[in-house]
Amino acid sequence: MKKSTKFLITFLFLFQLALNSQTAYKNKNDRNPLEWPFSTKSIWNMPIGSKAVYVDAKLQPALISNMTVDEDYIVMTPNEQLMEIYKSDAGWSRKKSRCEKTGDLLYSVPIPQNFIVSPKTWNGATPNAGIAVLMPDGRTIKQNQPFAHCEDVNYATTGYLFEDQDIYGNGLYGAHGGSGLSAIGGTLRVGELTPTSGPIRHALKINLFGSKNIYYDCETKGYRWPACKSDDYAEKYYYKERTYPIVKACRMGALLALPAKLNIDSLKLETEPAKILAKAFQDYGAYIVDDTFWDVNAIATEWGPNGRFSEEFEKNWGFKMSHQSIDHPWSRDIEKIFAKLHVVDNNSATSIGGGGIPRAPLAPKLKAPKLKKIKP
Repeated sequence: MKKSTKFLITFLFLFQLALNSQTAYKNKNDRNPLEWPFSTKSIWNMPIGSKAVYVDAKLQPALISNMTVDEDYIVMTPNEQLMEIYKSDAGWSRKKSRCEKTGDLLYSVPIPQNFIVSPKTWNGATPNAGIAVLMPDGRTIKQNQPFAHCEDVNYATTGYLFEDQDIYGNGLYGAHGGSGLSAIGGTLRVGELTPTSGPIRHALKINLFGSKNIYYDCETKGYRWPACKSDDYAEKYYYKERTYPIVKACRMGALLALPAKLNIDSLKLETEPAKILAKAFQDYGAYIVDDTFWDVNAIATEWGPNGRFSEEFEKNWGFKMSHQSIDHPWSRDIEKIFAKLHVVDNNSATSIGGGGIPRAPLAPKLKAPKLKKIKP
């Protein structure tokens, strides 16, 4: 065999080996949609841009608790046995039981029977209770609210259904009733915000006390893109306790962020999780998705078969995320962060995060969907 032929064969072999290695490397870094959903250009995954225009939100201090959690129920168990979901008219009434079905069968979704969401297990008296469930096809997400699955019954109940979403799509909308935004996108997931998890690489979701912090007028109806609505009571309730300068930009759906020019070290934060959160607020921001309806701030966190974020947080850091005392290092940190939040006023469908050069790397590509085989 000629030397030139041997050289060509060797070159092709090494080239293919390098190609295979590169492919394996890329696959190793592909994003798992069950853990980190939606497209790279989704609002939940896009960093703040260098052209962001910041407007001080002038958020008022929360007088009851600087941080509570709004738990999103996230169920990514597409191979689980189907559970029937029935209509309930209980809504957010404390006089009615969400455990009782009062209407027809709505649909069936794969939820483990041992995932109990009831007055004995949920957070608060009448939680928002939005749920996102991945269907057996591995890509369709069904969402409803307020969800309940109580002890000793093999069915669940809910009041409102929302349009299906594709876990490989942009994932904007879903079961946050105040804004109409997603119950899974932007949620702090189990495994995030731990001492070893590294930075948070997606936008967050927060709830504010609407009476003090969310603007309403007849033109805007109290919301802005990407929100598709505001609360039904917005006209009578939003901004009613506001005695400070009006911030028209701060409406339901607004993207809030720490300004790029702010040195986070200048906040003198006392706790490590607050430092991680502050970085996420600066790099990705947080969307206002609901009204707390009392004088507290809230952040959306995961609860599902995979675990409960609030329990993991306490185990990792030694204190509750929903701390009762305002005079606690964690509470003081949250107050400092929220006081500095600004609205990214030019956030839009054509300039997510304000446009320009992203502050952080874009999310890796998603793993290819595993399509369910259909028998001929």
